[in-house]
Amino acid sequence: MTLQHVDIAFQLIAFLFAISIHESAHAWMANRRGDPTAYMLGRVSLNPIRHIDPVGTVLLPLIAAVSHFPMLGWAKPTPVNPRNFKDPVWDDILTSVAGPVSNFMVASAAVILLLGIKNTSALGQQIVTGIPFGIVSLEMNSPLVPASLLLYQLMTINIVLGVFNLIPIPPLDGSHVLRHFLSGAALKIYDNVGMFALMALVFLGGGLLGRIIFPVVGIFNYLLLRVG
Repeated sequence: MTLQHVDIAFQLIAFLFAISIHESAHAWMANRRGDPTAYMLGRVSLNPIRHIDPVGTVLLPLIAAVSHFPMLGWAKPTPVNPRNFKDPVWDDILTSVAGPVSNFMVASAAVILLLGIKNTSALGQQIVTGIPFGIVSLEMNSPLVPASLLLYQLMTINIVLGVFNLIPIPPLDGSHVLRHFLSGAALKIYDNVGMFALMALVFLGGGLLGRIIFPVVGIFNYLLLRVG
């Protein structure tokens, strides 16, 4: 098995974990704010089978892996009934941002573990600082290589999903914040054109997505290279 095959496998593993933690966070926060709908359906779970969407969880990630594009996608939407919320606006916002926040928490934990590996030895430092530049090899014959590669994919993919879902285009999580500032015809248009805008962004706006996502990945890479 080559390093490329290992990296693709780790990307898929990291992606499935990222969407599971993301949707679980939505369900957990909704339950905390008074809506037990998703909790009762078993959506507070790290089992990816409970969250799989055929297009967003299977097809799109496979296309991304083959085309070497950052792993993008989505899971089956977490069912939420806003009528159960005590404060419909604030609770909807909290429930929506809980998903991306959970992704950034995982990414931060991965960075901390990678910095720990970096400071274990000279080899650990070589591996961790080499991964962002693609100069790590399985021929180093160290268990730190696959461990670091998996942690790096967890970091990167959780950042990508966190930033992507904060974009204020329906039905992404960021739209649940913006839509509360709209009303009447503006809100109707916003909701109706959302899915078309999302598809255009995913399939036609690769350059724009990169300009949104890569700077945040760059901040985390900077921490890996400069801290410790």
